[in-house]
Amino acid sequence: MTQLTGQAATDDDVVHLTVPADGGYLGVLRTATAGLAARLQFALDEIEDLRIAVDEACAMLLAIATSDAELECRFSVTEDALTVEVTVPTVRGATLPAESSFAWKVLTALTTSAAATAGDGRATISLLTRRSTGY
Repeated sequence: MTQLTGQAATDDDVVHLTVPADGGYLGVLRTATAGLAARLQFALDEIEDLRIAVDEACAMLLAIATSDAELECRFSVTEDALTVEVTVPTVRGATLPAESSFAWKVLTALTTSAAATAGDGRATISLLTRRSTGY
């Protein structure tokens, strides 16, 4: 089941999107990412970079997700930035790739910042991208 809800927050808009933890549904997240980044008037190359980063973060999480998992994605939209938090329940003993891995180098090269947390059977990757100045 795909679920999309929006709610107003203090100074930003928050969109929650939940899809099955299956690579076939990543296109939904990439499209949502592009749409929200376009709403912020990100440049085309910034939108594409963010789409690639979200795809990479999801791939990292799918590798450690439980078999019946749902991928939860939270988009937080502010005036000049988009934060994407992707979370899945994980298999016992699962670990994310090291921050020195190629996957993390991709995430940090394509976003303003990237971070991850894992524990209590869940893993989350957070990506922050700020719009370039001059718009």
